[in-house]
Amino acid sequence: MVSEDKQKIMVFKINSKNPRNFLFTTFLFDASLQLLDRHRIYIPMEERNELFTDFQVDNDGQLVFGKYLRSGSNDYVSRVALVTKGPTADSFSVKDIGAGDRILDEIKLKVDNTNKRYILCGFYYKQRRGNIEGLYSVIWDKATNSRVEEKLTVFNDELRAQAKSSDANLRMAFNDFFVKHIITKRDGGYLLVTESLYTTSRGNMFNRWDYMYNPAFGPGGFYSPYYYSPYYNPWSRNYGNYATRFHAENIMVLSFDAQSNLQWSAIIPKSQFDDETENLISHELVNTGGELHFLFNLYERRNMLLNDQSVSPEGKVTRYPTLRNLDRGYDFMPRYGKQVSSWETIIPCLFKNYLCFAKVDFN
Repeated sequence: MVSEDKQKIMVFKINSKNPRNFLFTTFLFDASLQLLDRHRIYIPMEERNELFTDFQVDNDGQLVFGKYLRSGSNDYVSRVALVTKGPTADSFSVKDIGAGDRILDEIKLKVDNTNKRYILCGFYYKQRRGNIEGLYSVIWDKATNSRVEEKLTVFNDELRAQAKSSDANLRMAFNDFFVKHIITKRDGGYLLVTESLYTTSRGNMFNRWDYMYNPAFGPGGFYSPYYYSPYYNPWSRNYGNYATRFHAENIMVLSFDAQSNLQWSAIIPKSQFDDETENLISHELVNTGGELHFLFNLYERRNMLLNDQSVSPEGKVTRYPTLRNLDRGYDFMPRYGKQVSSWETIIPCLFKNYLCFAKVDFN
């Protein structure tokens, strides 16, 4: 993992041989790969279905991640804790975030280096197997190692009508949405980027719980390295002999202030699908500072073209003309793209039987 300012690099490994006591080995380096710290630390795993969120390192070199409990491998989240390790600390600090008995979905974590805070977000429900009601968010202060803000944002009918596809009812509008990105703002606020993702198959009805991504550590201590990758996705449904169709639809951006109050929302409408593979659908987010650019493929006159739509800091959506110098025969895979500078991103492409890479410049 690399810190936001690119000055701290952390490498870690987890030994889960003992399902009740995981061993973390951490290596902290500076930008010149000089070793700053190395530790071996145990963390108790009290329950069989205790899992981890994504792992991040802040600009000071502090490791941070979430630890939570699922009652089943694909069930709801309960008892969420924030786990931190200082740059030279020889133990973990584990703090309950106070989610209580709320019924939560997946948990996403983001480091706010500017304001020295951590942001945790997740969709919540009123009842098991119910519809997504809104967003549960917690702001955690790094200096005091305590919660400073907790918020439940209820999605009203206006927001649901904006998000839903044409054939969905309002109560189910967010049931196939997943949190893809959390982007911090200088004033302490943040942006939440969500996308509608689901699968269908002949003979099988869509169900969110079938394609919620498999946990990093499932029953028996199984470890999946793809869980920590930004390229891992929630499509994990197994249909047996049936053909699977993957769908990626509307993108919704939600803007919150420093107290987690909803300021505005913006929708980027799209409808994508592909059979037996998800490589060419979904999107890449490119943050140029003044705008958030979303790159994704859409069919136009039987040709798959890479589209660019952006969202401004005020929530205005702009659709740009088709990108220049798009050679025919190249199929872009934007969901695997990587932003390499403020104005450039690298996107892998397929050309006949070859894998190649395209550089997209926003200057």
